Amino acid sequence: MVGRLGNPADADDLLQDLFLKAIRQGERFCSVDNARAWLFTVARNAIADRLRVERPRVALPDDLAAPQDAMPAIDDLSACLPRALGEMSADDRDVITRCDLGDMTLEAYATLHGLSVPGAKSRIQRARKRLRAHLTTACQVRLDAAGRVCCFVPRPPLPPGD
Repeated sequence: MVGRLGNPADADDLLQDLFLKAIRQGERFCSVDNARAWLFTVARNAIADRLRVERPRVALPDDLAAPQDAMPAIDDLSACLPRALGEMSADDRDVITRCDLGDMTLEAYATLHGLSVPGAKSRIQRARKRLRAHLTTACQVRLDAAGRVCCFVPRPPLPPGD
């Protein structure tokens, strides 16, 4: 066990735990066909559990610079949103502005526009899809391998009155 754990004290602790597990078995331990095999199996599992829990740690140098608190690119993408919304159709802009950016529920939106709730859900899903496509092309949004926004080209907001 010392060879697998690398520390005699850890091996002694593990051996103590193994002994306690055998004692807790009571009468069942005496009825085990091959007590030696049972002990080796329990020891192997205990070593695997301990090694799985104890991850090796590497000491970091004292002069290591702290990471900068950079905002994720998705947070900065909100700068493109006003212009992108301004370039969308009035219906798409309305449903996204009221339900996603505002505090209106889909049920209230459906009532306000004489739609069924499933109809309002469909409308907002289609508007979100068009907004995503528009942001992807207009702001040149690129995704990383995990599908998260990694970078984009910011666009200035439209001047007032446009």
